[in-house]
Amino acid sequence: MTDPRKIEKLLALTARLTEALNEDIAALERGRPREMRSPKPEVQQLLALYGREVQSLSSAAAKGLPREAQERLREATAKFRETLALHNRVLTRVKTCTEGMIRAIADDVAKKRAEQRPYSPPVNTKPRTPGAIVYNNVV
Repeated sequence: MTDPRKIEKLLALTARLTEALNEDIAALERGRPREMRSPKPEVQQLLALYGREVQSLSSAAAKGLPREAQERLREATAKFRETLALHNRVLTRVKTCTEGMIRAIADDVAKKRAEQRPYSPPVNTKPRTPGAIVYNNVV
């Protein structure tokens, strides 16, 4: 049988990680990605500790838990997974939007550089691509 303190520790870790992800989602929705907590060392340590705790909990030991502890663990895990999925969707949406804006700016800069001004000699016969703006074509 698994130590009840270990289960309580796992539940507390799950709750703290869920809270951190919810704060990340709120920061992204406010348009302030620098306020995200997940890249910070504290949350990274929580993630590593959570991974170790989950790995050490075998399915046989989890089945040997009292019904109430199993339900609490199942509910906390389901809530964590839902929050993680929402975090992933919001992060992907922000990333796609940001990459789209960068691409639009880069295209506009390239277009402006390609236009020749009337009454001026051609500066370069080959259009230059914007070198200062780098964007990722893989989406």
